[in-house]
Amino acid sequence: MKYVSNMVASFEKKLAIILMFAMAVIVAAAVVFRYVFKEPLFWASEVSVFLLIYITFIGGSLGLKYKTQAAVTLVTDYLPEKVNKWVGVLAHVFMLLFMSILLFYCFTWIASPSVAIQKSSAILLPMWIPYAILPIGLLFATIHLLNNMLEIIKNQHIDSDMVSNLHAAAKESEEE
Repeated sequence: MKYVSNMVASFEKKLAIILMFAMAVIVAAAVVFRYVFKEPLFWASEVSVFLLIYITFIGGSLGLKYKTQAAVTLVTDYLPEKVNKWVGVLAHVFMLLFMSILLFYCFTWIASPSVAIQKSSAILLPMWIPYAILPIGLLFATIHLLNNMLEIIKNQHIDSDMVSNLHAAAKESEEE
């Protein structure tokens, strides 16, 4: 599972870089066209919003991979290690259950006929394309959550120190 999670994370990082670069280029071009050439790009804001949404879901999934989300650990910091381990597993089970419910409804919604006929206002892109990031991002996040839960079960303790998680993420990025 760790291999799959690492491969997904590697893909997400590369995709996020490409999408952020594309968004920066589009926004810069839109500014130049609007204020220099006096010919605004009618599609730039819509595409930028779609790219930002994709980046947000990919970043959220990567945040789960590297455990960098905000967490309230006031109670769990004072629990014995074995209890803390099982609280972590239980929390992951609830998150996976929530992700499963969201994935089910996302697929149901995107496959519905009403979404199939929707088009974006500026570039007339079928809306199932921008909406597709919901199940994609949730699926990637689910993979990372499964990996994290298995790591908790395998390990003797839970690594809740965000600094060490960030160092591990940086080291992993350097190895790629």
